[in-house]
Amino acid sequence: MSLPLELLPAFALFAFVSSITPGPNNTMLLASGVNFGFRRTLPHALGISVGFAVMVLAVGLGLGAVFKAVPVLYTVLRYVGAVYLLYLAWKIATSGPVGQADNSDRKPMGFWGAAAFQWVNPKAWVMAVSGITTYAPAEGYVTNVVAIAVVFGIINMPSVCVWAGFGSLLRNLLQDPRWRLGFNVTMALLLVASLYPLLVLH
Repeated sequence: MSLPLELLPAFALFAFVSSITPGPNNTMLLASGVNFGFRRTLPHALGISVGFAVMVLAVGLGLGAVFKAVPVLYTVLRYVGAVYLLYLAWKIATSGPVGQADNSDRKPMGFWGAAAFQWVNPKAWVMAVSGITTYAPAEGYVTNVVAIAVVFGIINMPSVCVWAGFGSLLRNLLQDPRWRLGFNVTMALLLVASLYPLLVLH
Protein backbone atom coordinates (compact mmCIF):
# COMPACT_ATOMS: atom_id res chain seq x y z
CA MET A 1 0.00 0.00 0.00
CA SER A 2 1.33 3.45 -0.87
CA LEU A 3 0.40 6.88 0.38
CA PRO A 4 -3.40 7.21 -0.10
CA LEU A 5 -4.22 9.26 -3.18
CA GLU A 6 -6.66 11.43 -1.25
CA LEU A 7 -3.79 12.56 1.02
CA LEU A 8 -1.30 13.18 -1.78
CA PRO A 9 -2.42 16.69 -2.87
CA ALA A 10 -2.51 17.96 0.71
CA PHE A 11 0.86 16.43 1.50
CA ALA A 12 2.42 17.74 -1.73
CA LEU A 13 1.24 21.25 -0.80
CA PHE A 14 2.66 20.86 2.71
CA ALA A 15 5.98 19.62 1.31
CA PHE A 16 6.19 22.50 -1.17
CA VAL A 17 5.30 25.26 1.29
CA SER A 18 7.60 23.94 4.01
CA SER A 19 10.45 23.44 1.51
CA ILE A 20 10.31 26.80 -0.24
CA THR A 21 9.72 29.09 2.75
CA PRO A 22 12.70 30.71 4.52
CA GLY A 23 14.82 28.66 6.89
CA PRO A 24 18.47 27.76 7.51
CA ASN A 25 18.80 25.68 4.33
CA ASN A 26 17.34 28.32 2.02
CA THR A 27 19.23 31.16 3.68
CA MET A 28 22.51 29.31 3.12
CA LEU A 29 21.58 28.44 -0.47
CA LEU A 30 20.77 32.08 -1.23
CA ALA A 31 24.14 33.14 0.18
CA SER A 32 25.93 30.35 -1.67
CA GLY A 33 24.26 31.31 -4.95
CA VAL A 34 25.51 34.87 -4.52
CA ASN A 35 29.04 33.90 -3.49
CA PHE A 36 29.65 30.84 -5.69
CA GLY A 37 27.02 30.80 -8.43
CA PHE A 38 24.24 28.32 -9.20
CA ARG A 39 26.29 25.47 -10.66
CA ARG A 40 28.73 25.28 -7.75
CA THR A 41 25.81 25.40 -5.29
CA LEU A 42 23.99 22.41 -6.84
CA PRO A 43 25.80 19.74 -4.72
CA HIS A 44 24.69 21.69 -1.63
CA ALA A 45 21.06 21.69 -2.85
CA LEU A 46 21.17 17.99 -3.73
CA GLY A 47 22.66 17.16 -0.33
CA ILE A 48 19.78 18.98 1.37
CA SER A 49 17.12 17.07 -0.55
CA VAL A 50 18.70 13.62 -0.24
CA GLY A 51 19.77 14.16 3.37
CA PHE A 52 16.34 15.40 4.35
CA ALA A 53 14.60 12.45 2.66
CA VAL A 54 16.86 10.05 4.60
CA MET A 55 16.09 11.96 7.80
CA VAL A 56 12.33 11.71 7.19
CA LEU A 57 12.74 7.98 6.63
CA ALA A 58 14.73 7.57 9.85
CA VAL A 59 12.28 9.63 11.90
CA GLY A 60 9.33 7.70 10.51
CA LEU A 61 10.95 4.32 11.13
CA GLY A 62 11.74 4.87 14.77
CA LEU A 63 14.28 7.56 15.53
CA GLY A 64 11.51 9.83 16.77
CA ALA A 65 10.57 7.17 19.32
CA VAL A 66 14.19 6.99 20.50
CA PHE A 67 14.24 10.72 21.18
CA LYS A 68 10.91 10.45 22.98
CA ALA A 69 12.28 7.68 25.19
CA VAL A 70 15.60 9.47 25.84
CA PRO A 71 14.78 13.20 25.57
CA VAL A 72 18.29 14.26 26.64
CA LEU A 73 19.59 13.07 23.25
CA TYR A 74 17.31 15.49 21.47
CA THR A 75 18.30 18.29 23.85
CA VAL A 76 21.99 17.68 23.11
CA LEU A 77 21.27 17.66 19.38
CA ARG A 78 19.41 20.98 19.66
CA TYR A 79 22.37 22.74 21.22
CA VAL A 80 24.95 21.13 18.98
CA GLY A 81 22.82 22.40 16.10
CA ALA A 82 22.73 25.89 17.59
CA VAL A 83 26.52 26.05 17.89
CA TYR A 84 26.97 24.77 14.35
CA LEU A 85 24.49 27.29 12.96
CA LEU A 86 26.38 30.09 14.69
CA TYR A 87 29.59 28.81 13.10
CA LEU A 88 27.95 28.78 9.66
CA ALA A 89 26.59 32.29 10.23
CA TRP A 90 30.11 33.50 11.05
CA LYS A 91 31.50 31.85 7.90
CA ILE A 92 28.85 33.56 5.77
CA ALA A 93 29.30 36.96 7.42
CA THR A 94 33.07 36.93 6.92
CA SER A 95 32.97 35.77 3.30
CA GLY A 96 34.42 38.26 0.84
CA PRO A 97 33.91 38.45 -2.92
CA VAL A 98 35.05 35.40 -4.85
CA GLY A 99 38.54 35.95 -6.15
CA GLN A 100 39.61 38.09 -3.21
CA ALA A 101 43.11 37.05 -2.09
CA ASP A 102 42.21 35.76 1.35
CA ASN A 103 39.13 33.92 0.02
CA SER A 104 40.82 32.02 -2.83
CA ASP A 105 40.47 28.69 -1.03
CA ARG A 106 36.78 29.13 -0.18
CA LYS A 107 34.43 26.39 -1.31
CA PRO A 108 30.64 26.06 -1.14
CA MET A 109 29.15 23.47 1.19
CA GLY A 110 29.28 20.07 -0.49
CA PHE A 111 26.80 17.21 -0.79
CA TRP A 112 27.80 15.33 2.38
CA GLY A 113 28.06 18.44 4.53
CA ALA A 114 24.59 19.58 3.44
CA ALA A 115 23.12 16.10 4.02
CA ALA A 116 24.63 15.90 7.52
CA PHE A 117 23.45 19.42 8.33
CA GLN A 118 19.80 18.29 8.19
CA TRP A 119 20.27 16.48 11.50
CA VAL A 120 21.01 19.74 13.31
CA ASN A 121 18.57 21.89 11.34
CA PRO A 122 15.57 22.82 13.54
CA LYS A 123 13.26 23.50 10.60
CA ALA A 124 14.09 20.10 9.08
CA TRP A 125 13.09 18.38 12.32
CA VAL A 126 9.77 20.22 12.43
CA MET A 127 9.09 19.35 8.79
CA ALA A 128 10.00 15.68 9.22
CA VAL A 129 8.01 15.11 12.41
CA SER A 130 4.99 17.08 11.15
CA GLY A 131 5.00 15.29 7.80
CA ILE A 132 5.12 11.83 9.37
CA THR A 133 2.61 12.41 12.16
CA THR A 134 0.10 14.18 9.91
CA TYR A 135 0.30 12.28 6.64
CA ALA A 136 1.37 8.67 7.39
CA PRO A 137 -1.71 6.50 8.06
CA ALA A 138 -1.22 3.56 10.42
CA GLU A 139 -2.33 1.04 7.79
CA GLY A 140 0.67 0.22 5.64
CA TYR A 141 2.73 2.55 7.83
CA VAL A 142 6.23 1.59 6.65
CA THR A 143 5.31 1.92 2.98
CA ASN A 144 3.63 5.24 3.69
CA VAL A 145 6.76 6.55 5.43
CA VAL A 146 8.89 5.54 2.44
CA ALA A 147 6.44 7.24 0.07
CA ILE A 148 6.46 10.43 2.18
CA ALA A 149 10.28 10.49 2.21
CA VAL A 150 10.45 10.04 -1.58
CA VAL A 151 7.80 12.69 -2.33
CA PHE A 152 9.44 15.09 0.13
CA GLY A 153 12.78 14.65 -1.63
CA ILE A 154 11.30 15.14 -5.09
CA ILE A 155 9.45 18.32 -4.15
CA ASN A 156 12.25 19.67 -1.98
CA MET A 157 14.93 19.70 -4.69
CA PRO A 158 13.36 22.21 -7.12
CA SER A 159 12.06 24.25 -4.18
CA VAL A 160 15.49 24.80 -2.63
CA CYS A 161 17.06 25.34 -6.07
CA VAL A 162 14.86 28.42 -6.43
CA TRP A 163 16.85 30.03 -3.61
CA ALA A 164 20.20 29.08 -5.12
CA GLY A 165 19.02 30.41 -8.48
CA PHE A 166 17.83 33.67 -6.98
CA GLY A 167 21.18 34.08 -5.26
CA SER A 168 22.93 33.48 -8.56
CA LEU A 169 20.82 36.20 -10.20
CA LEU A 170 21.86 38.62 -7.46
CA ARG A 171 25.51 37.73 -7.97
CA ASN A 172 26.19 40.35 -10.65
CA LEU A 173 24.34 43.03 -8.68
CA LEU A 174 26.56 42.45 -5.65
CA GLN A 175 30.00 42.75 -7.22
CA ASP A 176 30.73 45.84 -5.13
CA PRO A 177 32.52 44.49 -2.00
CA ARG A 178 30.48 46.76 0.26
CA TRP A 179 27.16 45.46 -1.08
CA ARG A 180 28.43 41.87 -0.95
CA LEU A 181 29.51 42.33 2.68
CA GLY A 182 26.14 43.85 3.56
CA PHE A 183 24.33 40.94 1.92
CA ASN A 184 26.47 38.31 3.66
CA VAL A 185 26.04 39.94 7.07
CA THR A 186 22.26 40.12 6.50
CA MET A 187 22.15 36.42 5.58
CA ALA A 188 24.23 35.57 8.65
CA LEU A 189 21.84 37.50 10.90
CA LEU A 190 18.85 35.72 9.36
CA LEU A 191 20.56 32.39 10.00
CA VAL A 192 21.09 33.36 13.63
CA ALA A 193 17.43 34.48 13.83
CA SER A 194 16.38 30.99 12.68
CA LEU A 195 17.68 29.70 16.05
CA TYR A 196 14.72 31.30 17.84
CA PRO A 197 12.37 28.28 17.73
CA LEU A 198 15.21 25.89 18.55
CA LEU A 199 16.30 27.73 21.69
CA VAL A 200 13.02 29.20 22.94
CA LEU A 201 10.30 26.70 22.06
CA HIS A 202 10.22 23.39 23.91
